[in-house]
Amino acid sequence: MLTEEKLRTVIARGVQFVNQTREPYGLLFMDLMHRRFGVPEFADALKRYDEEIARRPKEAPVLRVLRRAGDANNPIQPDDWDHVLIHTDRLLASALYCDQLGLPPSFAEVLAKGVRAGGYHATHALLAWIWVQDNRCELTVPDGFVEEMYRAVAAILEDRPTMVNDLKLEAAAFLCLARQGARVDPRFILHVVSIQRADGGWGQLDEVDPAKPDESSWHSTILALLLLLHVKFPKEPVA
Repeated sequence: MLTEEKLRTVIARGVQFVNQTREPYGLLFMDLMHRRFGVPEFADALKRYDEEIARRPKEAPVLRVLRRAGDANNPIQPDDWDHVLIHTDRLLASALYCDQLGLPPSFAEVLAKGVRAGGYHATHALLAWIWVQDNRCELTVPDGFVEEMYRAVAAILEDRPTMVNDLKLEAAAFLCLARQGARVDPRFILHVVSIQRADGGWGQLDEVDPAKPDESSWHSTILALLLLLHVKFPKEPVA
């Protein structure tokens, strides 16, 4: 049984561990957790993200584009779009700015391909869908597609149900973001809690660095926290 006190302790330890990260993508989700759940340690996450933009000139154009995840009034430079080359980044950027720029004609098909591909392609398709909904953008999809997407992501959790890895944490966390937390088996959540490491973080488990077998992953820890915060606050505040 997961008590409220146990959950609070696990979250506090996870927050303490990941609050040391300077990974930009982690900082964006930390900013989300501050806005949505009031995590005080993450209050300056977007400020830290901006500092990382200044420190990473090669990554800066893409980071400036994705910054809109934390700031609806995010200013970007027109040339920045030319640097968004990774498929998943382009998908997410399109969703982030759909209320300003509209969606590409192929967007629905790209989402569908991601869902059919499964794995991280499916979880990123779900995140893009969440941002399209958050921005209140019109997107016509085939009947039954949304349910198909939810089931595809939930199926990730059903494969070897006693195992927790980074992909499964992402699937569970993004289902919660999509207000589909009921699709996450409570036993999975209990197992996530049970494998928290001594440093307060979670390991990727499926991609362990042989040189650092006991080192926790900022990415897995961010996802575990996002999942557990939804468990702690089932009626999530609106960001």
